[in-house]
Amino acid sequence: MVVLGLSCKKDESDPIAPILTYVSTSDTEVQSFNNQVRVVFSYEDFQGDLGNEDPDVLSLKVKDARLEEADFYHIPPMTPDNEELRIKGNYEVVLNTMFLLGNGASETTKFSIQLRDRAGNWSNTIETSVITITP
Repeated sequence: MVVLGLSCKKDESDPIAPILTYVSTSDTEVQSFNNQVRVVFSYEDFQGDLGNEDPDVLSLKVKDARLEEADFYHIPPMTPDNEELRIKGNYEVVLNTMFLLGNGASETTKFSIQLRDRAGNWSNTIETSVITITP
């Protein structure tokens, strides 16, 4: 009797969802209704299906920690002719002008950001540094 032992190495597959990493925030203190904040994050996507030609497709979700609902932004296609290829780089999003929600002297908030690819897969969530809003 012959016994053969076979072993198979697990095939590591590429992640299907985009991967985001927080890079920077342009300002950590802004004046209410006066300054825009720019957030830079890096992205990596192994299928290259980020962004959409249709401007009505909103695939970037940005949520102010002070609010219940998120804002959504359009991302243009990041690959030529919607090709499937591994892409990585940095992306900058300009957030809407911030304002105080209450009557206090200042407020602080953070933004959480997620990106959805054309297949409907959501990335991990990243958070900005704390931003102080003054009158």
